[in-house]
This record gives sequence, C-alpha cells and structure tokens, in this order.
Amino acid sequence: MSFAPQIKIPATYMRGGTSKGVFFKRDDLPEAAQVAGQVRDQLLLRVIGSPDPYGKQIDGMGAATSSTSKTVILAKSEHADHDVDYLFGQVSIDRPFVDWSGNCGNLTAAVGAFAISNGLVDAQRIPENGHCTVRIWQANIQKTIIAHVPITQGQVQETGDFELDGVTFPAAEVQIEFLDPADDGEDGGSMFPTGNLVDTLHVPDIGSFQATFINAGIPTIFLNAEDLGYQGTELQDDINSDAAALARFETIRAYGALHMGLIQSLDEAKTRQHTPKIAFVSKPKSYVSSSGKTIQPEDTDLLVRALSMGKLHHAMMGTAAVAIGTAAAIPNTLVNLAAGGGEKHAVRFGHPSGTLRVGAEAQFENGQWQVKKAIMSRSARVLMEGLVRVPADCLT
Repeated sequence: MSFAPQIKIPATYMRGGTSKGVFFKRDDLPEAAQVAGQVRDQLLLRVIGSPDPYGKQIDGMGAATSSTSKTVILAKSEHADHDVDYLFGQVSIDRPFVDWSGNCGNLTAAVGAFAISNGLVDAQRIPENGHCTVRIWQANIQKTIIAHVPITQGQVQETGDFELDGVTFPAAEVQIEFLDPADDGEDGGSMFPTGNLVDTLHVPDIGSFQATFINAGIPTIFLNAEDLGYQGTELQDDINSDAAALARFETIRAYGALHMGLIQSLDEAKTRQHTPKIAFVSKPKSYVSSSGKTIQPEDTDLLVRALSMGKLHHAMMGTAAVAIGTAAAIPNTLVNLAAGGGEKHAVRFGHPSGTLRVGAEAQFENGQWQVKKAIMSRSARVLMEGLVRVPADCLT
C-alpha cells in the first residue's frame, strides 16, 4: 500500500499581540488552496492539527487554544490605496471547519511586519529609520486597518521595551488604527444591529439579561458580570474549569447571535465559533492577575472578561478590545456605564492578565452613533520561519 508523500509550503510562525499563528503568502500556497473552498480549509486544518478528538493539536502547529489555532493568508493588495490584503482563518480545534467570519485583532499587529519583510509593501514606502505605515485591507470584515511598524536601518524592528499584559517578554510597540470599525456590511447593517444601546436578551431555561449588542471590530455581546453571578475579576481557570458555565455561555452566545441577526437558527452557532464574542463587564475592583500582579481599582476604568471559541481568553482579543473601546465611547451602553458613564475617548480595562488601554471617539450623526477610528498598541515578532509540511492527500 502506497501513501502520499509530504509536501512543503513556505510559512512563518508569528506572534501578534497575545495570539500566534501560521502566516502564508497566498502565492506560496498550492494553487487549489489559493481560493476559498474545501481544499484551502483542509490544508489549514492539517497545518494546525485539526480536527483533534484529543483537543491538543499534537499533530500540527496549533497549541489547542483560541489564541493559537490561527492562520493568516496575505497577498499584495488588490484594493486601491492599500498595501496588503489580510485574510484570517480561525481553525476549530476539535471540529473539521475553519471560521472565516471575523478578524483577529491581535495578529493584525504582525501583518504589517510580515508584509514589509516579504515584499508585499513597495520598497519606496519603507523608511530607513522611523515607522512604516502599512495600509491593510482586512478581507474578512472588509475594513481598513493601519499599522505603524517600527523600522531600523530599513528592517522591521521587532525587539523593544513595550510590555503587553498577556505576553511574557517585551518587544517593539506597534500602533494599530482600526478605521470605521463599526459593521456596515451584510452581517449587521449598523453598529447596533437591534437599534438599541441596551436590550433585554431572553434565554430559555437560563434567564433574561441586559445586553449591549455591538458590531465594531467584531460582533460582540456585552453582559453585566453581576447578572451572571460573577464579579468581573475571574481568571481563566475560574470559568474554563466549569463545564456547566461554559455551556451556559455558549447557549447565551447562540441566542445573542440570533438576536443580532448573525444567524438564522441556533444550530448555525455551532459552525460559527469565532463570532459573535461574548463578554461581561463590571466596575473596577481589586484582583490579582494571572501573572501575580495586583490590579487596584484605580488602575482601571472597568473590568472585562471575554470568551473566545468557547473558553475565557487569557487576556483580551484585539477585536474585542476595539468593541470595548467603541462601546465605552458611547454613553449608556453597558460598557460605558461600567466605566462610570459619560463621554469617553479612551479607557483602560482590566482583563485576566492585566490591563489594556484602547481609544475611540464617537460622534452622533444623522440619528446614529458613528466611530471613525479605534486605536491600540500591540507588539509582534517572528518566532520561526521556513517550511511547513503536510501530507499531500490533504489537498484532495
């Protein structure tokens, strides 16, 4: 009996923010995997090591968390006034699908660096020293993102002293601007898909909850921590070790997705793990972060805990941070109220690993709220580069 050999594909393993994933240039992929479809999904699943019934992704590049089961495909931009087209695939750990429904804000921090180093940004736009402004077209959500990548002697500067809670070592700071982050596409139609800043979400057999539904950065459901029986100071194990709590969150998320118009039936939520996100907020309190650092009430404007792919995130998703900053800037959302209410241009929120500052400016125009830009800082660096190998039969 003969078996197909392994094939080699150029790839780069990168950390971006509090996530890491496998980056590809689209033209380096096998031709059948350069376009959307089953072959591309099968390839990425095999690269990451999914579906894995053991939930470990031992036979692939993933690390069995929502922060590490990620793939990125980049190409020279086909859109005017942009440098690079960025497509993100969130690979399911234990199921055979790739979720293309949203962006990864953390890995966005690595997109600019990869694009510069791999010839996707025109050389004349790269300074000898300073910052290179990389104009990114985020293909999943059809939005523009600007990354300001530090450059030293014509090369990407990866090392530095910028510390990001949730990342072990300091690195160079990369500022990211999410332009017009509110959803105006097919999945939502407006920043607040229900037309309300706060709704009541009814979940059969679980309860009714006040909720802010927002499409900004990524579709997100915000709830009050206290309504769920939490303090807002919880760490990963407090939630992730409780199977009943995780099941309850997933049920609430499914009903929230239905309420937002993102899905037409509850069953669709099973294959849409990446969006919407679900998060809970509370007023500032003292707690000890997962690194052992004490966070005092005066260190934050509010506390936020968010779930990704069915588990509490160890820090905060970049796209959810955009949603937090946007919702905080708009008076009377649950996020804004947790932060003390009133006008906000930036907030520092506490998450399980520490704190993060995100800025956004909101304006009320033509009878609805508009946010032109959300800004945050991240860091990124190459962890490994070369070739990934997968059995050739994954392309059939």
